[in-house]
Amino acid sequence: MIRSFAFTTQGKLHTKDIEIFLMPTLLADTNLFLWVDLENATPEEAKEVLEMIFHFHPLSIEDCVLPSPSPKVEEYSPKEDDHFTPYLFMVIHAVDYSRKDGCFGTSELNFFLGKNFLVTYHELPLKSVSTVEERAVNGSMGIARAPDRVAHSLLDMLVDNYKPALDELGLEIAELEQMALQKPTKETLNQILQVKKEVLHLRQIIGPQREVLSRFAKGEFKLVRPHLVPYFRDVYDSLFHIGELAQNYTDSLTGILQVYLNMSSNQTGEVVKLLTLITVITTPLMMIGTWYGMNFKDMPELEHAHAYPIAFVVMVLSTAATYLYFKMRKWF
Repeated sequence: MIRSFAFTTQGKLHTKDIEIFLMPTLLADTNLFLWVDLENATPEEAKEVLEMIFHFHPLSIEDCVLPSPSPKVEEYSPKEDDHFTPYLFMVIHAVDYSRKDGCFGTSELNFFLGKNFLVTYHELPLKSVSTVEERAVNGSMGIARAPDRVAHSLLDMLVDNYKPALDELGLEIAELEQMALQKPTKETLNQILQVKKEVLHLRQIIGPQREVLSRFAKGEFKLVRPHLVPYFRDVYDSLFHIGELAQNYTDSLTGILQVYLNMSSNQTGEVVKLLTLITVITTPLMMIGTWYGMNFKDMPELEHAHAYPIAFVVMVLSTAATYLYFKMRKWF
């Protein structure tokens, strides 16, 4: 699916849903800015827009169409026989966390940022893209006055969408802490390890994206106007904070895992203690019962008229004495 918009330099919508054959004409108009959004585009649509209309470098088109494992940004300048104007190509990842599945899902978003155009390419619908498109069409905050403004809005919205995912993750970690303290079962251990794995995955996503945004924050690229660099720096700061929060989650999960191991060890110790107490308390019973269970012929107690009552009383008293001794020592 292809969505396209043309905006004036004042951020007003000029045209939308533009026919592909009209795009070169709009690109030639210096008073307009063209934004083309490709969502789950067919190979024919991608080829027509990326190759035939904008003439992007084949390497950037390949990186765009094929999944990229990590974020990156590259600057392309035309050489001999190139038909494109200078542009930035960027790969960034949006995230979503599902408590039901217990894992982070990533969605790739590709940017082609030029002086008077912006092309975005993504397979799945993205909330950040749809929200910015709506604001741009409505003329909100004048974000559609230039392509670098729209790129900033997309990145800002994408980073903001990390926060609900982190809130969900924080709630799950709090629940795991309660479970580790109250009922540390094997299922609890599996959940702790699963969440820890997902937090590591999140940090692996955030790390390269921080490097990409740091280049924008430093003002490395001429296609981003200097007065917008502080805005990109603010996005970088937000992502840096999210990275620190992910590190804190890692530390919390390590602590929860230690609590789980301690609680499991305590439970094992209580079981061993209980079994030991039972063994010691019943020792007089076993000793007396074993002694008189031998039934040797010359045992004088065999002829005693009150042997059973006496043996019973001795066993009760010795067992009670052992119990009281442990009670006084506060061993249970």
